[in-house]
Amino acid sequence: MSNLRKIKAYVLGQTDTHVSVAELEDAHVPVSTEDCRGCANPCDQGHEEYPARFNVDLETQMFGSVKEYRRQIVISTGKSDWPRKVTDESNSLASFVQPLLSSAAKPVLSPSDAKKIPGIHNPLHSNAITILNGSHKSISDHPAHATVLVLPDYKVVSDVEHSLQGAQELWRTAVDPVVPRRGNVLKGGKLRSWVLPYSCVIMICSHKRRDNRCGISAPKLEHAFTSELEREGWEVHTQVEEPSGPALEEFDGTDEEKDEEIQRVLHTLDPRTADHRRALIVKNSHFGGHKFAGNVVIYTPQGAGIWYGRVTPHVVEAVVRETITKGRVLPPLLRGGVCLSQPGHDSLHSMKPALLDV
Repeated sequence: MSNLRKIKAYVLGQTDTHVSVAELEDAHVPVSTEDCRGCANPCDQGHEEYPARFNVDLETQMFGSVKEYRRQIVISTGKSDWPRKVTDESNSLASFVQPLLSSAAKPVLSPSDAKKIPGIHNPLHSNAITILNGSHKSISDHPAHATVLVLPDYKVVSDVEHSLQGAQELWRTAVDPVVPRRGNVLKGGKLRSWVLPYSCVIMICSHKRRDNRCGISAPKLEHAFTSELEREGWEVHTQVEEPSGPALEEFDGTDEEKDEEIQRVLHTLDPRTADHRRALIVKNSHFGGHKFAGNVVIYTPQGAGIWYGRVTPHVVEAVVRETITKGRVLPPLLRGGVCLSQPGHDSLHSMKPALLDV
């Protein structure tokens, strides 16, 4: 560590480059104490290596580098790289959604909501929306309609027009911070949404034109996650499967009954008990922290979003075993996330999905 950074770390009280197990346990975050890397250094198991020019910040503490947000939306493009700023692309859905962010209402918090832990966020405390492009293709029949993942709500929305009108309908139906997890049903609305039918969603930043390191690490990490998950008996998808069954907009019942049905479906996806475990891997545009590449965000059906940095193929086995399957975070990789504080639970898979309801 450089002398300047040593002084900065001393002043900030940062004596290590990652958060401690004790800090996370005090914050009621389910933690794994297993080693992240199970292979020797140099690797003796044939994991893919990053090139020598792959220069990543190994000195700065990553924990706390995740900003608060209510939702992330991931728009289908079928690509793995995009213009430097996706919202600047003319006539793209991202560009049409961007102006709507200023209309987001601020959340009303009770006095008990006042305590905050840097890096660990409750999405209901924020009105921030993050707009991302994704590598998945649209499941809509119409070529001008997009398919959008809404996270941490764990939903997929189809038939979104690449237009201001389409962006506005998406906003009012599923994105506006005041909209509950079940979504809003608009009279005459064209959009259809479903619970994502996967036991985890793995997002890997591949935005090469934003930072070349992400373009280098993403395909290697996608291959590593696919290989390890399949070795553990998972089915891995890189494209969203067309949902089966009626859309949430077609549910015939009260809001309370719809919430109960959503929770029932989410419960069946728990990787510890699911009859058939399936994972969705999506490469996506820049979401911050490229100096910590490879950057990975893992979402669980119950609403947790775990942000990891400095991810290499050497640690993927531990991430699959400890985080994706058991629901426990690995402190050396943790940047932060949403819905990670779970008092009384030893796994992020044990939390109640209702946490995301407003």
